[in-house]
Amino acid sequence: MLLEVCANSYQSAKNACDAGLQRIELCQELSVGGVTPSYGLLKQVIENLDIQVFVLIRPRSGNFVYSDLEFEIMKKDIQISKDLGCSGIVSGVLNSDKSIDIKRTKELIELSKPLSFTFHRALDEVANPKEALEQLINLGVERVLTSGQKPSAEEGLSLLKKLNEIANGKITILPGGGINAQNAVKFKEAGLKEIHASASITINQDDSLFCLPQTVSDTNTIKDILDAI
Repeated sequence: MLLEVCANSYQSAKNACDAGLQRIELCQELSVGGVTPSYGLLKQVIENLDIQVFVLIRPRSGNFVYSDLEFEIMKKDIQISKDLGCSGIVSGVLNSDKSIDIKRTKELIELSKPLSFTFHRALDEVANPKEALEQLINLGVERVLTSGQKPSAEEGLSLLKKLNEIANGKITILPGGGINAQNAVKFKEAGLKEIHASASITINQDDSLFCLPQTVSDTNTIKDILDAI
């Protein structure tokens, strides 16, 4: 089973690399679900660390319905990520009725080629996840990150199993949300091939007026999950 860690900083990415991981999803601002990482962070990680880097393309927090200007930013960020040498793109677009925006998502997939494309947790907001999964398969998406439309992947395991049956090897179901060393084996036993975790610890910084608790992916936490699977 493959473990992917969402790394929100250079230190998080380095810790994942040091733990022997094969792949990270690079982003920033995990407190809002992650947004597109900066050019400088992306460049530093790709140039200095020996690990596959999938880049989250999400121009802001909030929903996954984007304006024309936001969509243009997303396309530019994909091209920049490709030019820097990333291994994959993580993104997706919804319509206001919480269905997949087929036209725009297809455009992002085409622009991402030949890189791997992961449809992110926007799937957890769609009205009909089974129909949406079939649409993603038809679009040529390689994997979909989802918690099974529940606050945590463990709570959503029933739907994750059903989606995995529908996928039937045509798309990878990537469970994410609250996965840790204690519950990781449940996803392996359910027949899922990959899992996604932050594997993080909190660092308190009390010396600034503007500091919120900072999270960083932790080498020992990552190793504990790897040992569990």
